[in-house]
Amino acid sequence: MSKSGSPVPQETPPEARPAAAPAPGRPRFLVLGLLAITDGSDTVVLQPSRPASLLAALLLHPGSVVGSELLQRVVWGSNPPAGGRSALHTCVLRLRRLFAKYGVSDHAIEAVPGGYRLHADADTLDLLDFRALLARSHTDEDPESALRHARTALGLWREPLLGNVHSDEIHRDLVPPLAEERLLAVERVFGGELRLGRHREMIPEALEAVRTHPAHEGLSALLITALHRCGRRAEALAEYRRIHTHLAGELGVDPGPVLRGLQLAVLRGESAGGRALPLPPGSAPGDAPPGLGRGSPSAPGASVLSSLVDAGLLEEEPSGRYRVHDLLRLFVQAAGASLPATAPADPTGLPPSAAG
Repeated sequence: MSKSGSPVPQETPPEARPAAAPAPGRPRFLVLGLLAITDGSDTVVLQPSRPASLLAALLLHPGSVVGSELLQRVVWGSNPPAGGRSALHTCVLRLRRLFAKYGVSDHAIEAVPGGYRLHADADTLDLLDFRALLARSHTDEDPESALRHARTALGLWREPLLGNVHSDEIHRDLVPPLAEERLLAVERVFGGELRLGRHREMIPEALEAVRTHPAHEGLSALLITALHRCGRRAEALAEYRRIHTHLAGELGVDPGPVLRGLQLAVLRGESAGGRALPLPPGSAPGDAPPGLGRGSPSAPGASVLSSLVDAGLLEEEPSGRYRVHDLLRLFVQAAGASLPATAPADPTGLPPSAAG
């Protein structure tokens, strides 16, 4: 296969590489990145053109009839040429000539009443391969194998998504649902890591995912869970505050019940299911969760400290002590009391005027 472009280079670990290679004589279409055709050794990234836009629309509806009206909007936007159906037929002929150039069967595109249909399977289209792998990750009862399927599915994706397809219709109506499918795979991977107890290992990936998708509640919930299981309670609460602020400021909504339940679980030192979370390294059985008052379960001011941490006025350090926010310091000083820069872990160690 001769090359007419270069794919975006991206290294992936062996377990994340595509599971299915093109069968001999069966080129494979790629839509989970730049629109391309590969034979397993060479990859051709298609140049932006009307036939490329037409091909992308058909590949995003594999095996389904795509109406002529939709295809005309994909190819020409809101101003299709006079005799649009005839012009569309000419565009299909150009696409079939492109297929012949790269060894794709002439029968891959079928003209049917009302539109056209493109036949593909998991061997010839990365989108169908991705969906099959993700479905397998849900049905596989072995957690390790299920996670491996999910990571392999996620490894099929590249950026930018269909960046060489210049069609407003595709990027407005078809690309966003496709991007949501990828986020489902990301959630599946993180959930698999949590099931296997790899919460510490997944945190860097989860932090990056949350930075990229700051309003995605599912990713934020997984990150909060991982942080809390590592004993990083203050960071878990900080992540809840971040997404709460983002959702309120950008969308005018509050976090959903899952995130609100997680916040309460973190404050109480419980998992979402009500079971006690693993203690941080160095903690002994019977110790109270960090920040809830190690002196005794009923230590004075424990609930106050928890509320202040949640409000962002106190920050819990890894040692279990609290760093006081300047706003709280000014408030206490105005009340005629003094507050140290760092409060002890045991609320009973605070000055009476501050602990009360």
